[in-house]
Amino acid sequence: MKAPLIQLEHIHTGYDGKQVLRDINLTVHTHDFLGIIGPNGGGKTTLVKTILGLKKPHSGTITFFRNGQPVPSIRMGYLPQYNKLDKKFPISVYEVILSGLRKSPWKRYSKEQHQAVEDMLLLMGLDTLAHQPIAHLSGGQLQRALLGRAIISRPEVVILDEPNTYIDKCYEAQLYQLLEEINRECAIILVSHDLGSVLQNVHSIACVNETLDYHPDTELPEGWLDEKFNCPIDLVGHGSFPHRVLKCHKHS
Repeated sequence: MKAPLIQLEHIHTGYDGKQVLRDINLTVHTHDFLGIIGPNGGGKTTLVKTILGLKKPHSGTITFFRNGQPVPSIRMGYLPQYNKLDKKFPISVYEVILSGLRKSPWKRYSKEQHQAVEDMLLLMGLDTLAHQPIAHLSGGQLQRALLGRAIISRPEVVILDEPNTYIDKCYEAQLYQLLEEINRECAIILVSHDLGSVLQNVHSIACVNETLDYHPDTELPEGWLDEKFNCPIDLVGHGSFPHRVLKCHKHS
């Protein structure tokens, strides 16, 4: 049985008097690969911010574990949404990944830390682009650089917010292969609106639509998605490149 890593109990939170999450209960275990899905505005990003500590819940508790014992915090890596970044910022690929490592304000990065960056560049297939500014990168290359930054500190969980936004299906397949390898070292929480890709790659599913419904695997009962999204949904997969078809629906 896998040990717990993060436990959310009866979380309630929102913004400006509007409730966004209601009575959220979720346990993330070591080496989980959890997909978080749900309609736009359902609270996926708010849930991520709450786990990261960027949003304080109005009520409820969040407990972190290491080796089965409660601890004040755990190491977390975060890959933000691609469209929240400024590609014009004058920083190289090497510096992006290096920024994922912490150092004392009055000390330089160590030789070991620089070696860790070199190793990460190789893992991400970016070694030949190390000193290129991020403005010169394709969408897939930038995602790899940001993923390298997120995992270089050897987190116990890495949280990915819409990682396949603005990348093509060919690179998306490579991304999931890379995530499968990373999952051997840490838990992964992946937030996405792309149901086809998520269901083909993650191990468990949490659907967030103000409340949270968890399913321990991706063999979902008939009608489960329709019920959680409050509208009919069909999923169609074609070979290695999943596609998504949403039926027309009306809201009252």
